[in-house]
Amino acid sequence: MRVALFGYQTWGHKTLDTLIGSRHDVVLTVTHPPSEHAYESIWSDSVEELARAHEIPVHLAQRPDAELVDRVKLAEPDIIVANNWRTWLPREIFDLPPHGTLNLHDSLLPKFTGFSPVIWSLISGASETGLTAHRMDDELDTGDIITQRAVPIGPRDTATELVQATIDLIPEVLLDALDRIEAGTAEWTPQNLADRTFFHKRVDTDSRIDWTWPAEDIDRLVRAQSDPYPNAYTYFRGQRIRITRAHVSRGIYGGTPGRVFITEDDGMVIVAGPAAYRGENHGLVIDSVRTDDGVDHSRFFRTGGGYLTDAP
Repeated sequence: MRVALFGYQTWGHKTLDTLIGSRHDVVLTVTHPPSEHAYESIWSDSVEELARAHEIPVHLAQRPDAELVDRVKLAEPDIIVANNWRTWLPREIFDLPPHGTLNLHDSLLPKFTGFSPVIWSLISGASETGLTAHRMDDELDTGDIITQRAVPIGPRDTATELVQATIDLIPEVLLDALDRIEAGTAEWTPQNLADRTFFHKRVDTDSRIDWTWPAEDIDRLVRAQSDPYPNAYTYFRGQRIRITRAHVSRGIYGGTPGRVFITEDDGMVIVAGPAAYRGENHGLVIDSVRTDDGVDHSRFFRTGGGYLTDAP
């Protein structure tokens, strides 16, 4: 089939690379210009550079406009494939090819619609994430599903590991969907939108630790903000520190959330939880922190005392 790709970052790059290695003909690549946004400057393999290296026509756009509509019409694709296209597409574009637009989304829809789905899946305590191929419609990530593949979330997995695992699924999911669409054997399953969960883009504030959360939840936040993502952070005596490694304590610790308490397992226990004063919760053991000068510290806290806070 003649395919127009709409994609960005490593997700779009992997999708384009898969299409280039397939029997399908990529007739147009549409991508965004490079960005310095914290979540767009990582996983930043260039779709534009890959397309130009293979002499595929490229159109750069922040959002759809009349020029983009004309470029797609001129390319005459049989189908559009979208992966990590960051802005809404109007019906005049996504419905233009005979087979419409196939979107790849890195969650098990209808759960975790929207942005940063793997990170939100880990933070929320979900047991799995994955990749969904679905038909694009007028809403965000709500179209009928053709295929899905799941990735289990292990007890110590990081977002970095899980994102890579979902990226690795792209060739299998994409080519399976395209083969069945081309053969006329595709079976489209409507999503149960009553089960839909919709998450917003992540910004710096979303990485700030709230010590009234249970330690288990904070541990997941730390693993969800693993390098190269902006790490989960807190403040100690006016200094911002990023938590790069942590785990839930073996012991039960009570008191005030955020209290720097006592050593356990070569780390420092921080009291955590909404009812920490009852003495019924585990704490969070901080194993390693990174200061704003970029230095990692495995023994940042020499002794107990003081509090971690959400502001300087």
